[in-house]
Amino acid sequence: MKLRHALLPLSLLAALPSVAAARGLDVRDMIAMDRVSSPVLSADGGTVVFAKRSVDTAHKASSALYVRNLRTRDAAPPKQLTPAGWNVNSASLSADGRTVYFLSAKNGSQQLYAQALDGAVPRQLTDFPVDVDSYHVSPQDDRVLFSAGVFQDCASDLACTSRKLADRKDAKASGQVFDSMFVRHWDTWNDGRRNTLFVAPLPAGKAAAVKGASALSAMLAGDAPSKPFGGNDDFAWSPDGASVVASIRVAGHEEPWSTNFDLYRFDAAGTQAPVNLTAANKAWDAGPVFSADGKTLFYRAMKRPGFEADRFALMAMDLASGNSREIAADWDRSAGGIVLSADGGTIYTTADDMGEHPLFAVDVASGKVDKLIGDGSVTAVDVAGDSVAITRNSLKSNDQVLVGMLPAAGGTMGALRALTPAADEVLKDVQFGDYEQFSFKGWNNDTVHGYVVKPHDYQEGKRYPVAFLIHGGPQGSFGNGWSYRWNPQTYTGQGYAVVMIDFHGSTGYGQAFTDAISQHWGDRPLEDLQKGWDSALKQYAFLDGDKACALGASYGGFMVNWIAGNWNSPFKCLVNHDGVFDQRMMGYATEELWFTEWEQGGTPFAKPANYEKFNPVNHVADWKKPILIIHGQQDFRIPVEQGLAAFTAAQRQGIESKFLYFPDENHWVLKPANSVLWHDTVNAWLKQHIGN
Repeated sequence: MKLRHALLPLSLLAALPSVAAARGLDVRDMIAMDRVSSPVLSADGGTVVFAKRSVDTAHKASSALYVRNLRTRDAAPPKQLTPAGWNVNSASLSADGRTVYFLSAKNGSQQLYAQALDGAVPRQLTDFPVDVDSYHVSPQDDRVLFSAGVFQDCASDLACTSRKLADRKDAKASGQVFDSMFVRHWDTWNDGRRNTLFVAPLPAGKAAAVKGASALSAMLAGDAPSKPFGGNDDFAWSPDGASVVASIRVAGHEEPWSTNFDLYRFDAAGTQAPVNLTAANKAWDAGPVFSADGKTLFYRAMKRPGFEADRFALMAMDLASGNSREIAADWDRSAGGIVLSADGGTIYTTADDMGEHPLFAVDVASGKVDKLIGDGSVTAVDVAGDSVAITRNSLKSNDQVLVGMLPAAGGTMGALRALTPAADEVLKDVQFGDYEQFSFKGWNNDTVHGYVVKPHDYQEGKRYPVAFLIHGGPQGSFGNGWSYRWNPQTYTGQGYAVVMIDFHGSTGYGQAFTDAISQHWGDRPLEDLQKGWDSALKQYAFLDGDKACALGASYGGFMVNWIAGNWNSPFKCLVNHDGVFDQRMMGYATEELWFTEWEQGGTPFAKPANYEKFNPVNHVADWKKPILIIHGQQDFRIPVEQGLAAFTAAQRQGIESKFLYFPDENHWVLKPANSVLWHDTVNAWLKQHIGN
């Protein structure tokens, strides 16, 4: 079965003269594009504020907030609200909808500011000696709950952290002794600071910025929000402002192999000890959201300790009794977050689903689930009354801010109004490759899905070389969405067709499908990739199977290394970005040990055979194909030695190979100039081996 998403029939597109003349997407186009994010609605749904990031010709990024009155139906674009050059983030609106709060490092450190929506000059609200990393203003607009990285033994004095850091910088010796893990995490060495929650009053009227705060979570040896990617969805105010709930992992020396995050309730005045609301669940509890009356706490929960890719179920806790129940227990998807309707009767959430990431409405009472917005990937959501604001992207466009009206009970979602342009409206001379989803029978005779993306200059009857992209995770998906790191359009823009397979282990096809990869990294997914490749060649005659290159990052990089020794015949070249080369060393050198220990069924010393069963290092003698290897020095998830070892394996055997090294990148390539170099190097490698 093929699910077609092209805006026009492919035969008609091929016949249009403008298509042949248009160019394809280049990485420089992608970097130069504005990026919009994080729409927030006023309580009456009449105003939306969102962030926009822009990059100048020197690749210097800046960010600002934009505002749009939704009561007007004119074509006027949103207007910039915050001053130029302030580089703001994390917008929220006051209860009356007249003031926007945001973070900015305009004056040297990141602090909280407020600005009236009428465009008045922003006012600094906090002046702490440490950065404000994330925050929530209280429902009464009189206090701020915020997180900051501090040494918890001196959390009562925010300046103490600054003094300690200065003393370390001035010390003659640079060594540091560790007696527990994490020693390092993602891309940062552990210096002893933890993300800690504080409460501070907000200055009234024209009073000076507040300089002091009271610590809430310093007595718990855990980060709030979690590192490295936690945010303000990890903590929430109660509606009356009397208490706070936060998701925190307090695991002691077991922290690197524990996923036991619990929801702790704090007295906002700091007079009572915190209470663990979810102590009975030894797996992950996250994303607390209070009902409007404060009687119910909604949150997401996993069930299996140690498994970071378990299904996140939607939960409701009666705070009086402490009893919890699962909402929509039969919905076999992992909820991505919780946005609650004003009456508390509906949860709006996103989830991976069949190669897309739609917005769903979940009835709290019955558990009934309705898909509201699909056709791509919804990346942010806010709801106020019957208004909804989202950002959504697809394989043919970066994020747009869209607004609309929520359907009445039993109704369907109406048309959305775009407040920002799509990629083809910005890049008018760029033709994007059309895409189709296809399916086939993979491992265990299960139905497996994939996408094929046509070259930007596709012409009926021609055959095209192929970039075979393999996603990471491995519990992830290459579907109908836009990426700034692995974007199929950057390949179709160079004249290649793209094939992507959501093999067993991918998300959005049910939890059993996701679970199937654990302890099976090298057999079940490989069978899916092999059968998916054969199926794509049979279904799409324009794919030139004799001119193909396989590319992947992280788990996808592991699979490229695995393919190099176990299935290299279809490919003229390989590209491995930050991939696992030696499973045993990965088990000892990575930082989040729960990942490898779940995926391999135990530790490398307790289950050594599991680490060797699908270990690329054991198949190096069968490597034959040219391979480009890319790695970042600051990648602590899959340390750089894995990439160096793979390069050594190729070089020592005389296999054509290159090693692209980034001393200043982590598991991802984030700096614009480095991204250009990455794409230029990869495209040159493909051109050398499969043409264009």
